[in-house]
Amino acid sequence: MCQEGGKCARKMRPVTAGTFKAMFFVFASMCAWYSGYLLAELIPAVTLSSAVYSLRSIGERPILKAPDPKRQKCDHWTSCPPNSYAYRLLSGGGRDKYAKICFEDELLMGRKAGNVARGINIAIINYVTGKLTATQHFDMYEDGSGPMTEFIQRATPKSLLFMATQDDGGSRLQAKAKDAIEALGSKEIRSLRFRSSWVFVGSIGFELPPGIQREKINHSDGSKNRYSGWPAEVQIEGCIPRELS
Repeated sequence: MCQEGGKCARKMRPVTAGTFKAMFFVFASMCAWYSGYLLAELIPAVTLSSAVYSLRSIGERPILKAPDPKRQKCDHWTSCPPNSYAYRLLSGGGRDKYAKICFEDELLMGRKAGNVARGINIAIINYVTGKLTATQHFDMYEDGSGPMTEFIQRATPKSLLFMATQDDGGSRLQAKAKDAIEALGSKEIRSLRFRSSWVFVGSIGFELPPGIQREKINHSDGSKNRYSGWPAEVQIEGCIPRELS
């Protein structure tokens, strides 16, 4: 704008927003630097280094893991009470699943032991000493059950008998054999048929506690079988007191 006499005054340019932001940033940076300088002078170097080390050590500390569960006899989930025997019986399943009889963490019969076969597998234990007396397998598909009946009848009093089928345990199972096994306490032996999966714990000369797992059976059923032509295997486990009242 020009005044009288021809003189013109200069027009003042307003400060832009960008310039103002730049000035504020420089001012804030100087304040931050000065604050940091004062903080470094006031706090001892030892305290700072200790704090840095503590933060670093958090990431370096090992991750605590729960200890692996202790293995129990015969792979039980929990240990048996003192002064008792641990056992586990597993029937065979299909062509490749072999029967197993475990007692006090010892594999009495199984594939690794090399003494299981098609039919009914039997292990006899001296109840008083806990020692193995005999093991034998009996083919119930091609052979008769007479030798098995005699084997059972030869067991002495105070004996535990563990039985598990592999493949077929019922085709040639005769009445005398069923009578002998029923006398040991079996409730399912008379229903055993072709390729039934079956496990059983029997006793001679004493009664087993009523609450333990003694027997289980699973019949072959074409509409339900786990394996082609065979039912799923069955298993029982438990603890037998060494001194029964």
